[in-house]
Amino acid sequence: MTMQTSTPQAAGKPVRILLADDHELVRDGIRARLEKVPELKVVGEATNGREALALAMELHPDVLLMDVSMPVMNGLEAATQIRKSRPHVAVLILSVYDNPEYVRGVVQAGARGYILKDISASEMITAINSVASGGYYFSAAVGPTLVGANTSAPVEDPYGLTERERQVLAAIARGQPNKEVAKELGISVRTVESHRLNLREKVGTKNAAQLYKVAQDLGLLE
Repeated sequence: MTMQTSTPQAAGKPVRILLADDHELVRDGIRARLEKVPELKVVGEATNGREALALAMELHPDVLLMDVSMPVMNGLEAATQIRKSRPHVAVLILSVYDNPEYVRGVVQAGARGYILKDISASEMITAINSVASGGYYFSAAVGPTLVGANTSAPVEDPYGLTERERQVLAAIARGQPNKEVAKELGISVRTVESHRLNLREKVGTKNAAQLYKVAQDLGLLE
């Protein structure tokens, strides 16, 4: 999975991160990882979903890195509430489980990514950068759960996508932000945004899991 490796914020403006996990040891470990990266800044910590929601309203983070299983209010409920009250906050779910039900649930709740707690520091940073830029990120181990165990051959394109739209769709499915797609394809960011709009109309969805499935069915992720 190709992702960006640099922080997407403007120079001098680090990505603001709110951590939410009911285990202090886990929060300490994540904070220690992120504090080594100057372009990232942990602005607060929460021990449950309700605290995370309150702090998101107060601190206006760019990314909420949140455990899916917490007391008082779990990550799914919190993600749903944050999507309604603070839609600009990118929710990135952190979990020890690669349970398909969890993965589908967080996507439906509005989260932009799902990563496992055993990933490397570099992958965690990549995931944060991706969702902060407006993209999506799912750990490789949970990718197949987004679409089920579908191993059939790609189907014929029923959407009438152009070759460029197919390229942009593949990039979206890989979680690449607009700037990276524009650079890779040699087009402007505005053109990428236009293609995204066309794709939403033709495919009929903005759901990350469904877009991933369409790209896979069309053989764009081989």
